[in-house]
Amino acid sequence: MKRFFERLLPYIKDYKLYFFYAIVGTLLVSLATAASAYLVKPVLDDIFLAKDANMLQILPFLVVLAYFSKGLGIYIQSYYMNYIGQDIVKRLKNILLDKMLTFEMGFFNRYRNGELISRITSDIAAVQGAVSNYFIEGIREGLTIFGLVFVVVYQSAELAFYGLIVMPLALYPIALIARKMRKTSKKLQEKNADLSSKLIEIFNNMELIKASSGEKIEHEQFASHNQELFKLSMKSVRISELTSPLMETLGAIAIAAVIFVGGYKVINGELTTGEFFSFTTALFLLYTPFKRLSSLYSKIQIAFAAGDRIFEMLDRNPKIQDGKKELQAPIATISFNNVDLYYGQKQALSNISLEVKRGESIAFVGNSGGGKSSLVNLLLRLYDADNGEVLVNGENIKHFTQNSLRSKIAIVTQRIFIFNDSIARNIAYGSEIDEVRIALALKQARIFDYVQTLPNGIHTELDEFGVNLSGGQRQRIAIARALYKNPEILILDEATSALDNKTEEEFREALSALLEDRIVIIVAHRFSTISLAKRIYFFSQGKILASGTQAELFEKCAPFREYYKSI
Repeated sequence: MKRFFERLLPYIKDYKLYFFYAIVGTLLVSLATAASAYLVKPVLDDIFLAKDANMLQILPFLVVLAYFSKGLGIYIQSYYMNYIGQDIVKRLKNILLDKMLTFEMGFFNRYRNGELISRITSDIAAVQGAVSNYFIEGIREGLTIFGLVFVVVYQSAELAFYGLIVMPLALYPIALIARKMRKTSKKLQEKNADLSSKLIEIFNNMELIKASSGEKIEHEQFASHNQELFKLSMKSVRISELTSPLMETLGAIAIAAVIFVGGYKVINGELTTGEFFSFTTALFLLYTPFKRLSSLYSKIQIAFAAGDRIFEMLDRNPKIQDGKKELQAPIATISFNNVDLYYGQKQALSNISLEVKRGESIAFVGNSGGGKSSLVNLLLRLYDADNGEVLVNGENIKHFTQNSLRSKIAIVTQRIFIFNDSIARNIAYGSEIDEVRIALALKQARIFDYVQTLPNGIHTELDEFGVNLSGGQRQRIAIARALYKNPEILILDEATSALDNKTEEEFREALSALLEDRIVIIVAHRFSTISLAKRIYFFSQGKILASGTQAELFEKCAPFREYYKSI
């Protein structure tokens, strides 16, 4: 608990004034609760037994004041603590996503989308409960217990001993329950992430599921995950709710002892009826906050387990560290010197060396898994080479900031990313919108005429994943996005795979005019696309087997000839 709140302290300390208001409300609740218990004595002794008319005028007003103060205190405390909790949750979500965005691609390959979403949503929501509710409720119930204990001891120290003995007796079983609750809570959070991941997988692959009649399979798998989540949820309930029968039983034993001893004292005239009922009222009221406090301690374990998962991400450092220099000079050359790359134990690239100069266009060809896209990923610093180095203008790219490096590179991949936003914002993604440049990029990508037919032109909203576009149209939007950036390095990784032959021919004509004064890297299987490249590098199993023009490779490289015939 100490570590949890120490980690949250930097966020909590910005709300000192709001905490002050919340504590004022909490004090009001505690004092009003203690006062309402104490007022039982004068109500019984002075009004009903002594028949004091003056007290009849005063005490009803004091009872109303006590309960009004209690209600006002609850409102003040609830409002300000919820404000603090909601604002901290908002900040934590922003901070956690900002941190995750600095992580390398290997991190995102290891974790499922649903698990990462769960960390930002479900886990942080669980922490909100600790900040908004459990924390201040713990203070409120603690202060209420303190006030009521004062009333109980004030009325009868001897009876207080019998009534309060249950508190230390309950501590050990409550601690055991909390320990079990924390373990179960962590499993519950993980299973919740599994369920989110399964849902994302289903919705992202709906076309395949429909085409393959896989609805029943997916439903059964989801139902299985859901059943496991249900079992863990019920286990959590079984453990956390053990505090209720425990406290009820111990409380009943204590009350029985108080009635026996207190009743004997009232019969013998050692206590008045009002004092005894004031004592028992305070004792009954005392058990309620104590039971709540016991239950809170069990429930807050959920927040502790969620906090562990959140802080695990916040404490993690990105494996790809940013450089210090800004890459401002135009890119004249890029070089790969004896580069090796591993994905875990699997070697993706082995001893790759090549150099490309400004104004040159090159192509990477070879079977899938040969290492073509992996080499491109190194240039973008999505991964860092395990051996060797990647140079820009003769300097290691690790020395440059990632933003300044990537600002000079644009990439179009076979996997198209379309956002649920306007065509203009999709094309200008990451930059300011310039409608003239957008129109030019659309023309170069051979999709301007189609966009002009839409009701709102470049301001037409695209659906998520661009489902209101054809595959070829989506690819042309992605090409326009890359051309809008006017990059010094243009990477086309299977960028024309969804285009028909006529559109591809038109795009090649437009692209040939853009090759001058930039570096173009083409990754493709179609030799029609590769024809724009001055030099071809033939990849196989992470190595460059040969390089040259298409004619040179066909003449000197037997594996290339076999590859050429196979496509």
